[in-house]
Amino acid sequence: MRQRPGGARVLTHRGGRSVAHGLRDTIWTVVPVRGQTAAMDAGFLAFLGVSAVVIVTPGQDTALTIRNTLAGGRRAGIGTALGVAASQSCWTLAASLGLTAVLVASEPAFAAVRLLGAVYLIWLGVHSIRAAVRGHAPAGTREGELPAGLPARRAWRQGLLSSLGNPKLAVFFSSLLPPFVPAGAAPLPAMLALGAAFVAMTLVWLSGYAVVIARLGERLRGGPIRRAFDAITGAVLVLLGGRLALDRR
Repeated sequence: MRQRPGGARVLTHRGGRSVAHGLRDTIWTVVPVRGQTAAMDAGFLAFLGVSAVVIVTPGQDTALTIRNTLAGGRRAGIGTALGVAASQSCWTLAASLGLTAVLVASEPAFAAVRLLGAVYLIWLGVHSIRAAVRGHAPAGTREGELPAGLPARRAWRQGLLSSLGNPKLAVFFSSLLPPFVPAGAAPLPAMLALGAAFVAMTLVWLSGYAVVIARLGERLRGGPIRRAFDAITGAVLVLLGGRLALDRR
């Protein structure tokens, strides 16, 4: 407390500054922080919107989830979704550390990963088409029972390898994550958090696909419609593998 020449008393801090000045500085400090927080929230919502559009667009992950769910039931479908999520986690970590830039910059490495991924997709598609043409039920499966031909562990491995074999995801995560990192935030944890949100959304979406297709597959088990589904998903995987092999970037 200090006294002005006119006799008025002013409440002060220990350093001699008035409370009014301190309050003013506090307001000017809080207002930008609140504005920055609002901008961060808007940016994160925009990221979720872009991610949702990308995730719900059918692609090789969706086709593989449908194929494996029809071949091994709900557990195989969810196992595929978990494998895709694990692969996306790897790509997120690589993009956050800047390793994907090295892959994208190296044409031979990018081409090698792309061709291996394309061959793997084509092999999975051909296998589905062959099973549809032959119409053989997996060993140990009776009419009306859930198939035992595709264990969840193998489905997980297929989901993992199919996504790891798609180097376009390196380009995708390298271009998607950095623009949404808030200004002033540490890039590595921010990109990891954004990638984790994308992975979680993918897992929920593909798992939902697996549940729906599993229920539908129970009604189609062993019939011609089921074989047609196998042939269609196999053909889609072959086409996606061929496109991946021919598309350089």
